[in-house]
Amino acid sequence: MILSIIAALVIVSLVVVLSRGEPALRDAASPEGVVQRYAAAVIAGDDAAARRYVVADSLKPCDEFGRGDPGEVRVTLVSTTEREDSADVRVAIITSYDGGPFGPSEYEEEAVFDLVRVDGDWMVDTAPWQFTVCAE
Repeated sequence: MILSIIAALVIVSLVVVLSRGEPALRDAASPEGVVQRYAAAVIAGDDAAARRYVVADSLKPCDEFGRGDPGEVRVTLVSTTEREDSADVRVAIITSYDGGPFGPSEYEEEAVFDLVRVDGDWMVDTAPWQFTVCAE
């Protein structure tokens, strides 16, 4: 009887974990949706896709020196402040690193993406340093 209950709990737990999948995409026309797509492109290393979400004047030439190993990065939405022509999307950036004498480590910080409206569309004006993309 007890083994049956334990087996059932294990199966239910596995179903919950395996069915979570990817987070739902936010509306692409919203500040959160733009940040979600931009951050996903940067994390995937697709700077060309990320640049499509950035105000052209905000892109600066830069080099890759100092970027280092980004580790595994997760971004979660904290809050959004939306105004008529600008928005601030506050996120939590969680960075995980493998190794070390005590096992993996994790670091969390809050940061803000500043967005502006350009021809009716939300565009990233400034991003946290971890999510900076360079001009081509």
